[in-house]
Amino acid sequence: MAITRQVITTLDRNGISFMTPEVIAFKVPDENIVTGSLLTVETNEFAVLKSRGAVLAVYETGQYPIQTPDIPILGSFVQGFFGGASPWLYEPIYVARAKLLAKTTGIATSREMAELVYQVDFYIHVDSKEDALALVTHMPFAGQTILVSELVQYAGPVIEQAVNQVIQVTPLESVNERIHEISDLVKEHLSSFLKIYGLHLNDLKVLVHPKDERMREIVSLKALGLSALDAVRMYAALKMTEQGLVSAPNIAIGAPFTIGGGALTSLSTLPLDGLTDRPA
Repeated sequence: MAITRQVITTLDRNGISFMTPEVIAFKVPDENIVTGSLLTVETNEFAVLKSRGAVLAVYETGQYPIQTPDIPILGSFVQGFFGGASPWLYEPIYVARAKLLAKTTGIATSREMAELVYQVDFYIHVDSKEDALALVTHMPFAGQTILVSELVQYAGPVIEQAVNQVIQVTPLESVNERIHEISDLVKEHLSSFLKIYGLHLNDLKVLVHPKDERMREIVSLKALGLSALDAVRMYAALKMTEQGLVSAPNIAIGAPFTIGGGALTSLSTLPLDGLTDRPA
């Protein structure tokens, strides 16, 4: 195999980077990298150079010639055992230093065991060469890349535990009152977890709402100051209004409604399913 020098970079022939917003780290898939090749590191990257499993160096922005370790190999030895090629196999790994967005969702239960959906959006970044080394050391590669989605799989249980720690002891209608407490707890737990991988947590946002859409609407009505019964009546009235039923105002206030000129009937005591208005 002939020894050829080359420029190692994350840019393709069209100048488009492989370091997309979904990529935390990218391993250059080239087994022909040799001594004298130029390692190019863009402004939004770090580079970790490995050889046969060992880390040789960590680089910041710039262009660096690759050099073999200080272990001389005589020409005849190289010719005999390696066909004239260098035995050092290089593995350049690029680590993004840009701020990346990660998202995760899950299910939590309130004190009444009502199911709620939470969504956590957070930003991460690698701040230094030491952080880049920690990431490459502790986060395994499933292929050529480490994606944000793979990181979320690691961080998901940590976030779920922090969210449930507050929500499980909180009544459903009071969950949003404690959203700042939930956010602070998630940030504390997540920051400690990400630190192991050399990742820093920046901004974080937590949203929580009932899993059942009907429950979410009723809770929203109750937040306006309605009692539980009035909130249910108002919800039923809104749904009846969507169907064009003229009896909707009656169900909203719990008042009777005259059907076909007959006796007055209280709609507040009738089942809502299948309820229709009949012409006089």
